Amino acid sequence: MFGVSRITVAKAVAELQRMKLVTRRPGAGTHVQTGQPAESHTFGLLIPELGMTEIFEPVCHGMMRSPFARPGALLWGNASGTRSADSAADPGAEAEHLAHFFISQNVSGVFFAPLELIPARDSVNRRIIRSLDRAHIPTVLLDRNYLPYPERSAHDLVGSDNRAIGYLATNHLIELGVSDLVFFAGPNMTSAIEARIAGFHEALCRHNLYPSAESIWKGDPQDRSLLEDLLRQSKPGGMVCANDEVAAQLMHSLLALGIRIPEDIRMVGIDDVKYAGLLPVPLTTVRQNCTAIGIIAMATMLERLKHPELPTRDIHIAARLVVRRSCGAHLNTK
Repeated sequence: MFGVSRITVAKAVAELQRMKLVTRRPGAGTHVQTGQPAESHTFGLLIPELGMTEIFEPVCHGMMRSPFARPGALLWGNASGTRSADSAADPGAEAEHLAHFFISQNVSGVFFAPLELIPARDSVNRRIIRSLDRAHIPTVLLDRNYLPYPERSAHDLVGSDNRAIGYLATNHLIELGVSDLVFFAGPNMTSAIEARIAGFHEALCRHNLYPSAESIWKGDPQDRSLLEDLLRQSKPGGMVCANDEVAAQLMHSLLALGIRIPEDIRMVGIDDVKYAGLLPVPLTTVRQNCTAIGIIAMATMLERLKHPELPTRDIHIAARLVVRRSCGAHLNTK
């Protein structure tokens, strides 16, 4: 039915047995486990950027679609009565308020996507984690760590391998023959972006193209003077952008300066947002499997509850390159 080998089927059935979803007895076969009371867990979703970016909506859908989830198991962060008047205008205060709300509800665990877009994100994220730890509530981090790259926290993390993503995007441009590359990020340098920069550096070194001080640029992609300095100092033939939002703004700015994409500068983004293919030059980018992140995050949380003694884990979901015109791959085939 599924077009897989007997070995794969055997492993899948063994996993179902380990999770006590089926029973297996020699001579009697395999049977769905019935008559057992279902575990009743409620989990808090602490995702401050939900609705602000396209990543977390499919992550949440993945959690709900997970075969390990129970209907009603997820307590959304915007539940009525959780927002105070002071926190409504302050994402950090609102996130802390939600964390305390989840603690008061005695949730079984919290899925937490650390804040990125506020200046005080580091201190806020640490306070949230400390409050959850004091309440002995297991926390699974989504997409990113709250500590600077490459530091590791004491909590499970499920997301894409951002270092591998940076490598993948950079290596693609190098294989197209681009040697003068820069990495461009917005003003908020998060652990995920730092990991992507590490992958950018690794790809350059792998091809004996060693990065310089002019290889990394950070700032407003709509700042004309900044871009003029970049073009004059680095003279890039290609640009790897921290994400698609930065890539979109940068593309419009470069086009306004008379730079042709991809003829003059080839570009790659990261995320594959819905408008990536609708930009003036359709954007080559790296697509994360956000639904799979949600499914695996739920399984990770349930396993953490059953086996709290397990070592802390980073679980990385593979991403894939989506090739469009901005990288100039079509130019190499002419």
